Amino acid sequence: MRFLIGIGLKLVSTVLFTGMGALVKWLSDSVPLGQIVFSRNFFALLPILAVLVWQSAVSNGLKTDRFSGHVLRAAIGCAAMFLSFAALRRLTFADATAISFAAPIFSVVFAAMLLGEVVRVFRWSAVAIGFLGVVIMLWPHLSIGGSEKMENSDTLGAILALASAVLAGLSVIQVRRLTQTETTSAIVFYFSAMAAVIGLSTLPWGWIMPNSEQALGLIGIGALGGAAQMILTHSYRFAPASILAPFHYLSMLWSIAAGYLFFEESPTLSILAGAAVVIGAGVFVIFREAWIGLDRTAQKRVRTPYGG
Repeated sequence: MRFLIGIGLKLVSTVLFTGMGALVKWLSDSVPLGQIVFSRNFFALLPILAVLVWQSAVSNGLKTDRFSGHVLRAAIGCAAMFLSFAALRRLTFADATAISFAAPIFSVVFAAMLLGEVVRVFRWSAVAIGFLGVVIMLWPHLSIGGSEKMENSDTLGAILALASAVLAGLSVIQVRRLTQTETTSAIVFYFSAMAAVIGLSTLPWGWIMPNSEQALGLIGIGALGGAAQMILTHSYRFAPASILAPFHYLSMLWSIAAGYLFFEESPTLSILAGAAVVIGAGVFVIFREAWIGLDRTAQKRVRTPYGG
């Protein structure tokens, strides 16, 4: 039952994140990118702080000994957010979502390079297959070998989405470093606060005075994003990451539905095929990580059966 609760919370978070992305795409043609990034993070602080107050964990939850680590995480994560939102403006919703699925593949590479993790042949094979899926998705956007020339905005969108996935994979590595000493609440709060400041710094470059619909949309982006982040975090209290991670890929279904209903978009065959390959590789990496973790735990129990 606890696993089912965790899965349910995970699914709710994917729906909320999809709703946030739909609002970003809707506003991206009329509201400056920096203003959207600011709203995404500033208004996300409200549900985050509400949960901390409700849990009476403000002082303990926000305590940190690695402020510089949070700054680095915010810089990387906010850059990924800027690129992701810029890609949403130029690509269909499903295309941008599918390319973002490459982030876990990049995180495996960065884990080997920056954390010194031993990545064996099985995971390297999954990484190679995942990159093949990325190529399949990018192929028509970059007009490689195609007879029809793609628009520059479409090509640029694909490049921005891929760059966002690379930085998102790098951000995961920094989060893993922070989790060694920092609370989840501190990681979420300081990222949102610092990213809001970064977004606010773009004010001199021409923010607009939003009308009532745009204002509600900007508030909704932050509220949905903050609520989704807290619900996602809470889901890990009920089920391990290895159980919940595959359900993240249901975001592809929600993005296809949202793109069709709100933007009259339909995914191409190359995006569906490439996404299937990337998702397959990602799920393999997830279950391989879980298996390695179980194997290490079993070995530890064999070596120290009485805890000595």
